[in-house]
Amino acid sequence: MQRRHLLRYGAAGAGALGLMLGVGWWRVDGPGASKPAGQRPLALSAMDFRLTDHEGNEVGPDTLIGRPTMVFFGFTYCPDVCPTTLSDISGWLDDLGDAAAQMNVAFITVDPERDTVEAMAEYVGYFHPAIRGWTGPEDQIARAAEGFRALYERVPTKGGGYTMNHTASVFLFDAEGEHVTMIDYHEPREFAVPKIRRALPEDVEGAT
Repeated sequence: MQRRHLLRYGAAGAGALGLMLGVGWWRVDGPGASKPAGQRPLALSAMDFRLTDHEGNEVGPDTLIGRPTMVFFGFTYCPDVCPTTLSDISGWLDDLGDAAAQMNVAFITVDPERDTVEAMAEYVGYFHPAIRGWTGPEDQIARAAEGFRALYERVPTKGGGYTMNHTASVFLFDAEGEHVTMIDYHEPREFAVPKIRRALPEDVEGAT
């Protein structure tokens, strides 16, 4: 399978917009994908999973406690939603200025079969440096998704391949690890950034 093409995050979002008209996008990758209905994510302190980041470090929910956190589930072979969302996140972080350094941002794969540590390192390198790629065994990915109340499934494609159907929203947590809100796919920046600022500690927010 041909590996995905990506430009730097400034161009990735624009390029991805043209792909959104592809057949099956709505059901497989977009807002039509399954979303957890009426289930609030657990607090990070109540989750239990162990993964590996794109630099080979062991990580888990405890890694995220102490700073506001954004988490997004996706995969590196994702044709449109994932690069678009990571480009959006990169833009939000740019808008936060110095406060971006006070945030955790984790991109957790739902396709660990293909998304090795090396693949995640290459992929997140196209986006804002604050974004960390997380991967690991399938059972640990499933435990992470369960805690966040994220849904995903493997979807066969023609030719014997597959893609992944997954929750397309960004999960936002405060520094104590409590869930604050969701940022929807393609939510306008003028709505998304104020949500993130509300999750920042007052001293950090006031310094931006």
